[in-house]
Amino acid sequence: MYTVDGKKMMNICILNILKQYTDSEHTMEQGDIMKKLKSEYGMTVDRKSIKANLTCLLEFGYPIEYTEIPRIKKDGTEEILTSKWYYNHDFDDAELRMLIDSVLFSRTIPGGQAQELIDKITKLSNVYFTNKVKHVCNLPELAHTDNKQTMYNVELIDDAISEGRKIAFVYNAYGTDKQLHPRREEKYVVNPYQMVASNGKYYLICNYDKYDNLSNYRIDRMTEVEILDEPIKDRSLVREMEQGLNLPKHMAEHIYMFSDKPETVVLRVNQDAMSDMVDWFGKSFDVLPASMAEKYYLHGKAKENQVYVKVNCSHKAMFHWAMQYGTTVEVVSPENLREELKKAVSNMLAIYNM
Repeated sequence: MYTVDGKKMMNICILNILKQYTDSEHTMEQGDIMKKLKSEYGMTVDRKSIKANLTCLLEFGYPIEYTEIPRIKKDGTEEILTSKWYYNHDFDDAELRMLIDSVLFSRTIPGGQAQELIDKITKLSNVYFTNKVKHVCNLPELAHTDNKQTMYNVELIDDAISEGRKIAFVYNAYGTDKQLHPRREEKYVVNPYQMVASNGKYYLICNYDKYDNLSNYRIDRMTEVEILDEPIKDRSLVREMEQGLNLPKHMAEHIYMFSDKPETVVLRVNQDAMSDMVDWFGKSFDVLPASMAEKYYLHGKAKENQVYVKVNCSHKAMFHWAMQYGTTVEVVSPENLREELKKAVSNMLAIYNM
């Protein structure tokens, strides 16, 4: 079956067998390995050769586990038998499933590349895991970006951040033809500082030379990304970056990744919606005690099952978030945001009543 000496290939074949057919719950005896060598590689070997090759693999540092069983020989001396051999994979099934789910629900990865990644992840385990994920279905193509440059963009931007260099890119938006089109002819030129994943999408946190604030851009909306020879602006000159980027704080203040300056927002929240607050804002918000909440009673006191919450958040992001959770959350302050929400709700009601 092989053009080279089978004995030279034996340790590699044994390693492949252990990788494909074993884990902590599915072990093999030396006799099982012997049968697999015969059926899959056409090798006829004895137990002594198998044990020698297993020992060689152990000495080379491969993560192979086994059980030692002491046995008393006829002459009264003790010998150690080895049993239940298996390959200790880097990832267990639960970890691999989490990686696959991350790919499935990522809208940043194009559909074809998502399937390729899932196939690669599946190969990190054995046949038992492969059989488990046969029923895992990919999301419809519409759930993934159709920008084939996305993964390349991530790699290129990562290099730019590591090298401390600016990037230029075309930024796009979808048109009525459901295709990406450039927002403007001129390329965007920014100082890239950090990439983050939020709501299944990759964003670049960056800065323009003429401003001191941070901006966020969807990486799957970028095309023609290029690394420039110009060094990035010193982080100390960018607001929020003076002492290094506090990423949890930045993400809590910029849900939906809008880039406008965060402001203090006071909400009246149903207590059963606190889990939603934590899901979106982490723990970067304050539940106000009654004494501090009194000044917000202008629009009515909180009911028995309600609390007042103060959070710093982008104005635009809070508008969208409050519209989403309007049945359990009420914006109390600032007044202009409250009025914007009231107007939006009135317009929606007018449309439905037409």
